[in-house]
Amino acid sequence: MRSIRRPVLAAAALTAVVALTATGCGPSDEPTNDKPSNSAQGGGEIKIPKDIQDKLKEHGIDLDKWKNGEWKNWDKDKWLREAGEFINPIIKDFWNPDKIGKAKPPQDNTKPGDVSEDQGKTDPEPSAVPAKAVATPYDEKAPGIGLLAFSTPEGDARCSATVVKDPAHPGKSNLVWTAAHCVHAGKNGGWYRNLIFVPSFNKTGGTASEIKNKPFEERVPKGKWWADDLATSKEWIQAGGAVPGVPMAPYDFALMHVKPEANTGGKSLEEIAGGAYEVNFNAPAMGKIPSLTAQGYPAEAPFDGASQQQCTDKPTRLSMDAKKPTMYRIGCTMTAGSSGGPWFAKGPDGKLQVISNMSMGPRPAKWAAGPHLGPEAKSIFTSMSQKWANK
Repeated sequence: MRSIRRPVLAAAALTAVVALTATGCGPSDEPTNDKPSNSAQGGGEIKIPKDIQDKLKEHGIDLDKWKNGEWKNWDKDKWLREAGEFINPIIKDFWNPDKIGKAKPPQDNTKPGDVSEDQGKTDPEPSAVPAKAVATPYDEKAPGIGLLAFSTPEGDARCSATVVKDPAHPGKSNLVWTAAHCVHAGKNGGWYRNLIFVPSFNKTGGTASEIKNKPFEERVPKGKWWADDLATSKEWIQAGGAVPGVPMAPYDFALMHVKPEANTGGKSLEEIAGGAYEVNFNAPAMGKIPSLTAQGYPAEAPFDGASQQQCTDKPTRLSMDAKKPTMYRIGCTMTAGSSGGPWFAKGPDGKLQVISNMSMGPRPAKWAAGPHLGPEAKSIFTSMSQKWANK
């Protein structure tokens, strides 16, 4: 089985936000531009906040070299990995329109049964539930859900993510929820780089072959939002990863604070995206949840990453370890690329709440599992919200 539902790598240029390739950086039809343009917020030299400059200096990272490609240095002594060490300077137009369209799934040598043979299951395996296309346009039918693009040692990659409400900034949140394995390599690495969130990516749906003919405003309708702060569980940082990180899947969640690449006139992500969702850190027992709906942008066949999909099923339990939180599991055929996407349940008021995120599943895709968001998840959320409360 394919354990952690990995981010998708892209063989060629993807779209303005995009996807990955099995071997990382492969040849492309279009020349890619890894060097930044001269401006970060709309003209002139890149303006890097003093706190980020200080962090760069603290870790011996030269800002000019970083802007001109040093970010591609993944040597362990340059790869920041601990909590509080994340840096992500905006490189305007790094994710340009040419970087989309040809998303391909990663090569994966894991085999069916790799996880289930070693880990106990509390409930029987659910029947597969075919993923269905989400209604369009996404900015109206599924506001706040989008694509997460980032750079890894193997190449550009993609996951899914969603805007979540911030109690410190009602109606004006800049917080985004996703999976830990979409932002941090785990015990053998550190934070990924050039992370951006694209709400309502390719808002009218369709196929990857159709994307190149669409206006940029349809592909990236709500702008590109760069992560300027990141948090994940200490368990993931210490022991997470790809297949070896499966035992840490119950802690496979992460939270980002973002800022826009372009001027929004002071408007927040929630205002621009058109919506945000409450995170429920005290969801009822699984037997009391009638159904969960997982949403995201799967990019491995039979999907191509261009459209948002969803699966709805009654959750069952998956236990990775008796000493770790039990995970939610549903029947679902979404594939790689959907990682980090929200898992929704209806709250007492009938509104959708995020109670988990896409984490792992088998190959071929039959079911999916997501972490229970309990005290560990609430802790990173509360700390992030309070940190940015007066900013």
